[in-house]
Amino acid sequence: MNTAHLPVLALKRNEDRRLRAGHLWVYSNEVDNRKTPLSAFEPGTLIVIQSATGKALGAGYVNPHSLICARILGRKPRTHFDAGFFARRLTSALELREILYAAPYYRLVFGEGDALPGLVIDRYADVCVVQITTAGMEVLREPMLEALQQIIAPAGVLLLNESPVRELEGLSLENGIIDTVPETIELEEGGARFTAPLGGGQKTGWFYDQRSNRQAMLKYVRGRRVLDVFSYIGAWGIQAAAAGAAEVVCVDASTVALEYLQHNAAANTVSTRLRALQGDAFAVLKELQEDGQVFDVVVVDPPAFIKRRKDIPGGEQGYLRLNRLAMNLLAPGGMLISCSCSMHLAENRLQSLVYQAARQQGRHLQILERGFQAPDHPVHPAIPETAYLKAIFCRLPA
Repeated sequence: MNTAHLPVLALKRNEDRRLRAGHLWVYSNEVDNRKTPLSAFEPGTLIVIQSATGKALGAGYVNPHSLICARILGRKPRTHFDAGFFARRLTSALELREILYAAPYYRLVFGEGDALPGLVIDRYADVCVVQITTAGMEVLREPMLEALQQIIAPAGVLLLNESPVRELEGLSLENGIIDTVPETIELEEGGARFTAPLGGGQKTGWFYDQRSNRQAMLKYVRGRRVLDVFSYIGAWGIQAAAAGAAEVVCVDASTVALEYLQHNAAANTVSTRLRALQGDAFAVLKELQEDGQVFDVVVVDPPAFIKRRKDIPGGEQGYLRLNRLAMNLLAPGGMLISCSCSMHLAENRLQSLVYQAARQQGRHLQILERGFQAPDHPVHPAIPETAYLKAIFCRLPA
């Protein structure tokens, strides 16, 4: 789509500084509604964004109903958002992943981190799972999919349209399938083999973002007793068992997830050293403490407790409580690996909450390592929100 004759979205005076510094988002209160009323645009309309002086800052798309009302796709105002455009972006993304990983299992596109806001693509060999979260990217779906076919040529594509963010964008939540997509996929990580559900699982079926942190865990688990909280289908726990943990206990609320976990444990011949507990994580941790259970390594990798800024107070209390319960189960000298995928919780704040939990129990805390999202989730330096995942590797000495 040629942007040469696109409508203009004009910004207020001095509201272009963030975009000039590299950011890709425009907020609704930055738009000059007298010159270019937001209400005049349909969701997903392609636009050229201009400063108050009329200088073009880039081309992208607009949604008048969203707080982030516009996103930049290209800095050149005359850009063709066609299959060729997407093919160039996908080729660049693919080149990075092929440097990082020997096998085709990775996040191929990470939204703004790959200069494709509103788009996430996870690759499982010849199957791709595509998440479109903005009205503008939905408008561009066909050229994007055409480019994906050119560059990857997947045997099947699952359009996973379940994110609540789509509702905020005025989009439907209906999934779609192109060609043939299996109900499950097979993948390998850290030498372990896994079967994961597609569509019926969590997110896109697997959490590639924790890959590096799971590898960092392995050196701490040999011969030790490990507790994996919010285990899902066993990415942490099974790799711990395969790395020589004496025993692994996995906790998750989902019956389906634990069925996959048991299957994956058997496939990796670690079933005799792994057991699963179903239930609410907070309740199970309390029960384990009441039973006098003690572990050498505890991993807590919860879902995001903070989805919006207004959730910060309650979410922080959730992280504090979770880490305190985890510490109650740690033997002297034990390791706590505490994670958060809440982009609204800064790493230093997670560290403060973990330290606060330790102090409430009168225990000393040593921080040994810090972990972040895997490099197939590249961070955009001008957009702090793209650096959302953090992990703190702690030791609680005797």
